[in-house]
Amino acid sequence: MKTHHVGSRKLGDGMKQILEPDGSVKSDFELSISPEELTKWYKTMIAVRTLDEKGMRLQRQGRIGFHIPTTGQEAHVGAVAALKSSDWVFPAYREHGAAIYRGMPLGDIINQYFGNEDDPHKGRRLPGLFGHPKYRFVNPSAPIGTQIIHAVGAAYAARYRGEDAITVAFFGEGATSSNDFHSGMNFAGVFKTPSVLICQNNQYAISLPDERQTAAETIADKAQAYGMPGIRVDGNDILAVYSTVQEAAKRARNGEGPTLIENLTYRLGPHTSSDDPSRYRPEEEVEKWKQKDPIKRFKLYLIREGVFTEKEEESIREEYDEKIKRLIKQGASKKKASTEKMFTDVFREMPWHLSEQFEQLKGIEEG
Repeated sequence: MKTHHVGSRKLGDGMKQILEPDGSVKSDFELSISPEELTKWYKTMIAVRTLDEKGMRLQRQGRIGFHIPTTGQEAHVGAVAALKSSDWVFPAYREHGAAIYRGMPLGDIINQYFGNEDDPHKGRRLPGLFGHPKYRFVNPSAPIGTQIIHAVGAAYAARYRGEDAITVAFFGEGATSSNDFHSGMNFAGVFKTPSVLICQNNQYAISLPDERQTAAETIADKAQAYGMPGIRVDGNDILAVYSTVQEAAKRARNGEGPTLIENLTYRLGPHTSSDDPSRYRPEEEVEKWKQKDPIKRFKLYLIREGVFTEKEEESIREEYDEKIKRLIKQGASKKKASTEKMFTDVFREMPWHLSEQFEQLKGIEEG
């Protein structure tokens, strides 16, 4: 029987962890990552955090309609860093760092926030729900868990075609209560698809604590029922996330089948800009998890290792602050995507009922 408190999953025995809180690493870990690559990881995390700070402010000012914060979960960048560029990422909706790491321009993301004329999605999607085939970063879906079966199916197809690609699906612990989780896990286990399935357990499915999601001791335990390894990782430790996904990707590429990884992390902000987390979790709990901030811990490590100095780290933050401010100013000044875009590019010939709605909308706009 579980004895831990709601929203307070402990970093217990058996959890993979490399970075200590002071930025040192455990003695049995050997690092072979270049300083340039480590700096890229850090810059990506800072870009995500800065986008969050400004995205929430834009929503509160009424300049964008919605924001989905990632603050506290930036260590997922380590997962995508362990992949090849030919691999596909199927995100939930808090993995913006994966897209940025793969080169998606910040300007495209900000244009999508505003739904302006340069938005790659033409103003059709909720701010923050973006993807692009060029970066092999699949459009996320708001319904939870759907990406799991898509990712597993895509992995099966890639193997059938003889492609050098595996798939990685991200999902929250809430998704493990969905039918798609069980269908996807079962298919992946039976057919040994080249998949890595990553549960970003941030401990709350909106306001529902993870203890209400499962009677299992951990999410990783569920892997056993589907015949695959289940590994629990400190999800705020980017080196542990990288190392674990690297091993799982190797297994998938070698034909050894899928792996379920549980990244135990914590969402420091609200579920979305429409949520008030103070109504369902104590501030003391949030403060406790702030001490495990993935960016702070990684920064201490990089300074200890001489990758950069405190002053150079400040320059990185200032660089992204200025860059994102400038892109927001540009994005806000552009015209909104036309309402016509809601009706075009889907059907070769627009169905009659959509034509009627389109004409009605035009009539409203023209007064």
